[in-house]
Amino acid sequence: MIPFTKAHACGNDFLIVTEDDAGDLDRAELTRRLCQRNTGIGADGIEFFAWVNRNSPGPRSGRIRLHNADGSIAELSGNGTRCVAAWMAATLGSVAGDKLEILTDAGPRVCHVDRVHEGGAFTVDVTTGMGIPRFAPHTLKLSDGNEVIGVEVSTGNPHFVILVDHADFTVAGKTWQTIGAEICTHRDFPRQTNVEFVRAVNEREIEIRIFERGVGPTTSSGTGSSASATAALALRRCTSPITVAAPGGAQTVAWSGPGDELFLTGPATLIARGEAW
Repeated sequence: MIPFTKAHACGNDFLIVTEDDAGDLDRAELTRRLCQRNTGIGADGIEFFAWVNRNSPGPRSGRIRLHNADGSIAELSGNGTRCVAAWMAATLGSVAGDKLEILTDAGPRVCHVDRVHEGGAFTVDVTTGMGIPRFAPHTLKLSDGNEVIGVEVSTGNPHFVILVDHADFTVAGKTWQTIGAEICTHRDFPRQTNVEFVRAVNEREIEIRIFERGVGPTTSSGTGSSASATAALALRRCTSPITVAAPGGAQTVAWSGPGDELFLTGPATLIARGEAW
C-alpha cells in the first residue's frame, strides 16, 4: 500500500507521495494510474517528496519531482509546490511567518507561510518566490495558416501567453481549448509548452484560461498565473500587485519588472489522506 496526501491550490489538485513510500515503483506508471479520475484517486499530477532538512536549525527543506497526470516530468508547478508547502506546514506544525524551502527541477523555491486558517480542512496562504521570469514576443503559424501573436515566458517551465480581448477567450475564431491543444504540441515547442489566454479586466486584475502541458484544460496554475501576469504587466500596462483570476480561484502576483524576482501568493488546502494499491 502507498500512503498519499491529496491537496489542491485553487482547484489544481495533486497527490503528495514520499520517495520512500514510492520505493522502486516506476514513477510514470504509478502517476498515470493514481491520477486517473474514474479508476484512480484523481489528480493533475504527483509531487514525489523527500526531506532534505526536517529537524536541523534553519529553514525546513525538502526535494520534489513532479510528474504530470500523463506520467511526463515537469520542471515545476507553482500550485503543486504550494500544495507541498501546505503538507510540510501541517507535518511540522508551522505558523505564520515560517519559511519553507523546496528544491525543484527548476531550482529552489522559498515559501513563506502567511496564514494558517483555523477550523475545517487544513489551509495555508503562502507566498512563493518564483524566480526571475524571462519573456519575449513570439508569432507562430497554426495548421490552418492563421498566425497567433503571443509571448513566450519562462517561469522555470515554458509558457506561451496570448493576450485576448474576447470574454470567451476565442482566438482566430476557435475556442481556447482547441487553440491550446494545437499550440501545446506545436513544432515551435519541441518539448511542448503550457498555454495561457489572458484578458485584462482592469489595470489591477486579469482573467485567464489555461491549457496545461501533460494535463489539458485545468482550473488553475501557479506558474501559468505567474507567466500571465508577466505578460500583462510587461505589455498591457497593468500595475503590480495584480490579481489573476482563473476558474478555480484567484491568486496574487507581485513583480517589479525585468530582472526582479516574481512573487506568487495564494491558498493551498489538504483534502484527504489515504493509501492506494
